[in-house]
Order: sequence, then C-alpha cells, then structure tokens
Amino acid sequence: MPYTSEPQTTFELLTELEPVVAAELDRHLATAKEWFPHQYVPWSLGRDFDGPLDGEPWSPEDSTISPSAKEALVVNLLTEDNLPGYHREISTIFGRDGAWGTWVDRWTAEENRHGIVIRDYLTVTRAVDPVALERARMTHMEGGYQADHGDKMLHGLAYVAFQELATRVSHRNTGKASGDPVCERLLARVAADENLHMLFYRNVLAAAFELSPNATMRAVTDVVTDFRMPGYTIDGFLRRSVAIANAGIYDPRVHLDDVVLPVLRQWRIFERDGLSADGDKARQELAEFLERLETAASRFTERRARTADGPNRERSGSPQP
Repeated sequence: MPYTSEPQTTFELLTELEPVVAAELDRHLATAKEWFPHQYVPWSLGRDFDGPLDGEPWSPEDSTISPSAKEALVVNLLTEDNLPGYHREISTIFGRDGAWGTWVDRWTAEENRHGIVIRDYLTVTRAVDPVALERARMTHMEGGYQADHGDKMLHGLAYVAFQELATRVSHRNTGKASGDPVCERLLARVAADENLHMLFYRNVLAAAFELSPNATMRAVTDVVTDFRMPGYTIDGFLRRSVAIANAGIYDPRVHLDDVVLPVLRQWRIFERDGLSADGDKARQELAEFLERLETAASRFTERRARTADGPNRERSGSPQP
C-alpha cells in the first residue's frame, strides 16, 4: 500500500531528520581530513604585479594552461566566491539550531577554503588576468544568489546532493585538463571535500525517502529536470560552459553518467515501491526526462566527435557528413 503518514510540514520533517543529520555530522567530522590551502600553492612562482608595487603587468603568455581549463577554473572560482549567498540560503532552509545549524556552519567553513586556494593558485601562477577576475567577482557577487526552488526544504536537500557531486566532478576534470600537476593535486584536494559534502546530503535525503517518499520523489524530479549549476549567473556563463563542455570537462554526458545516475542509483529510485499516485507520477516524469537527457548527451558527444574529426577528414579526402 502507498505510504500515507508522511510529515506534513517542513518543521516536522526537519525535526524527524535531526537524528540522521547528527549521525551524518559525526561521520563527516570523523572522516574529514584537516588540510591547509597555503600548502597547495606554488608560492615560489609568484612575483609582484603592476600597481602600487610597480611589478610586472599580467600577460596572456604568463601561463601555459589550456584556454578551456582557464575558463573552467574561473567558473569554478567565481562559483565558490558566492559562498555568502549559499550560506544564507541553506541556513534559511535548514535553520541554525541543533545538528542542522552545526552542519551549515561547518560546511560553510570548509567551502571557504576552496575559493581561497584556487584564487591564490591563479594569482601566483598568473594563470588568468587578475584584474578581469576581480571585476568578474564583484559583478557576480553583487548579483547575489537565490535558490531555484526557494525555501522548499526537500528541494534544497535534493539540489545540494546533485550539485556537490557535480562540483566534485568539475574540479577533478578541470585539474586533469589543466596540464599542471600542481593544479591537478590542488583541485583533487578540493574535490575530496565536495565528495564528503555530497555524501552527507545524499545520505540525509535517503532518510527523507523513508519518511516522506512521495514528497521526496517530487523534489528529486523537480531538481533533476530543472538543474542548473549555482554559477549560472556568472557573466558569460553560457559561452564559458560551451567551451568547458567542448573540452569534455563538464558536458551533458558527464552530467548524466557521472552525476545524475549514480545518485539516483544510490536512492534506488526505480526500485522503490509503496508510492502514491502522485509519487509514481513524479517518478515517471523523471524516467521520461532521463530518456531525453540520454538522447541529448549522445547527440552532443557525436557532434563533438564529428567536429574534432573534421580537419582530419578533409586532409584525408574523406567525405564530410
């Protein structure tokens, strides 16, 4: 029979999930490793910039990192920069009391390291124009941040479960694409934090499925079908995201195979029974969306492969598609 005794209010659900949050917080604190951003930055490569210190102005020739990796680094950093907005949103959704509040503050403290270490790396290695980067930071942060699903608690929980994994994957793939072992090691360290954050949110939402399966299924469906990375308001985000996707750092195939499907499998989305008609309808909507996303991902990778092979085909005399 369908589960009918679901918590009716956000407060009831937050209260019933509190023991799970406390246990997940303890697990996180026992697992998380202390690390220091300054140890991952190659300070010996740094030199003064132009300005009050009369150093050397930045030049595009200062770095050998690929253009696509630079775009990804800037997007990743500007995304991390908007932490004050994220903190405000999750503290509004989850509250500042008890285990929820302790987690919100701990999460914020850990996330703050990410912007620190990435900015220090980019500045010291002169990987990107620091003036343009600062102007982009100001513009992005002045725009603030507002969660797509407002203060809906289950939607917020579902979103961060997917978003933390997406961020982890983006950081790792950016590091690999950079061609710089220092950058790759640094971003792997950041990605390790993001993975632990994903596990926290994923496990709490798994508990929400047991308490409120139909409302949780609706939240997951709404989030997956309308998912946007938190940095989508960055100036030039579409152009940058296209470059990032074309480089294979984060594209529709990566999003589906490395982010969406692994989380859905952990929640046993398509094996669950006992859903109401509304819950089953939400799951069907999700299944139909995943089919469309699979088609879009396949078309994107095929189109990218044809584009990459174009010059070779022309040189070999092969006909163009």
